[in-house]
Amino acid sequence: MGLSKKKMEKLTPEQKKYQQFADTKVPKRNVVTNCIRAFIVGGSICCFGQVLQFMFIKYFNFTEQTAGNPTSAVIIIIAVLLTGFGVFDHIAQWAGAGTSIPVTGFANSISSAAIEHQTEGYVLGVGGNMFKIAGPVITFGVFSAFIVTIISIAIKWLGGMI
Repeated sequence: MGLSKKKMEKLTPEQKKYQQFADTKVPKRNVVTNCIRAFIVGGSICCFGQVLQFMFIKYFNFTEQTAGNPTSAVIIIIAVLLTGFGVFDHIAQWAGAGTSIPVTGFANSISSAAIEHQTEGYVLGVGGNMFKIAGPVITFGVFSAFIVTIISIAIKWLGGMI
C-alpha cells in the first residue's frame, strides 16, 4: 500500500513517518467477500433478465431472437428508476462490480449524470454531461465491434470457417 519505493526515497523522514502512519489507517479490502457480493447481485440481475425474457416469449409471443431487446429495455428502465429514487447507489455500494457489469451499470452512469447536472439546464447540463462517463464505453464498444468484424471478414476471405 501507499507509495512506490521510488517515491518513498524522495520523502523527508517526517513524510515517511506520516506515510507509514497513514498506511496503518487504510482499511483492508476483503476481496473474497467483495467477489461473492458481486457474484450474487450480478447473477441475480442476470437471472431476473432471463425470467423477463422467458415472460416475453411465453406471454407476449416474442421469439428468442426478439425477446432480448424488450428485456434490456425493462432492465434499463428499472435501473434508471432505482437511480432516480436513490436506491441503486445503496445496492451498488454493497455489491460493487456486480451492478456495474450488466447493462444496469451503464444505465446508472447515464441517469446519475443527468440527475446531477439537471440544474445547469437540459442542453448544457443534462445533454452535455450525460455521456461523459458513458461516451468512452460506447466508443470502445463500437471500435471493438469494428475490429472483430474486420478480423472475421479477413478469416472468411482467407478461407476460414467463421
